[in-house]
Amino acid sequence: MSTLTERAAAAAGRTDIETQAPAAEPVEPFVPAPDPMADYEPGNDDPEMIPVHVAWLRVRREVRAIAKSEQYNGGGTRFNFRGVDTVVNTFGPVTLKHGINIFPVDVDAEHRDTTTSKGNKMRECTVTVSWMVMGPKGDTLPVLLKTRGEALDSADKGTAKAQSVALRVLLLTGGLTPTHDKDPDASHVERGEAPLRPLTGYRDEALDPGTSKARMSQMVYELRQQQRANQKVQNETGDDEGIVALIMRVGTERGFGGGA
Repeated sequence: MSTLTERAAAAAGRTDIETQAPAAEPVEPFVPAPDPMADYEPGNDDPEMIPVHVAWLRVRREVRAIAKSEQYNGGGTRFNFRGVDTVVNTFGPVTLKHGINIFPVDVDAEHRDTTTSKGNKMRECTVTVSWMVMGPKGDTLPVLLKTRGEALDSADKGTAKAQSVALRVLLLTGGLTPTHDKDPDASHVERGEAPLRPLTGYRDEALDPGTSKARMSQMVYELRQQQRANQKVQNETGDDEGIVALIMRVGTERGFGGGA
């Protein structure tokens, strides 16, 4: 059956009908995505909804210092340090309180095989981690923070250890966390003049058959520096003799060529 439009065209003497484009679909009005914070009602334990940089500042205000309370003592080396667990245990509750979340968004890891001084095989891992710091409102710091960490392990824990070190570096450097340890330069000791060794000590050492030529030469040098070379001491026969003269004589008797 022809349409009303076709019959009207035929009555008007038109044999063809202009093709008409179908009517466009009605465009629905744009509706923005709902704001997840619009209907948010904070609970008693929720952080205050403040910008991320303010929340991070509050974290820093509470974490005032972390001392180097742990000590490494091995392989002839001893030093104090701030361990990963100590740093995370300090920052963790405070960042939770102020709504700070820290996420690793990229990890670039490098590995190589190495050995210890005792020949044990180890796996060394070096990582570069990019961190995103997010605040309670969901906003983030404008830049990704990058830190590096290194670790050695004989099994499969090297990468995890290295990332933990990188996290410690982030928290300590991003928090500008001091140690509050005493500065080694804070104390000043006035050095007094060391007491001079008694001449009898030089005499007894020179008369000891086990004293080497090098040591006897050093004693002569010390006494001359002290301007005591001509001072007399009682020798092995009970006579008074200049201390350097005594050392030189004993050295000659032992074939040391004068002991100096």
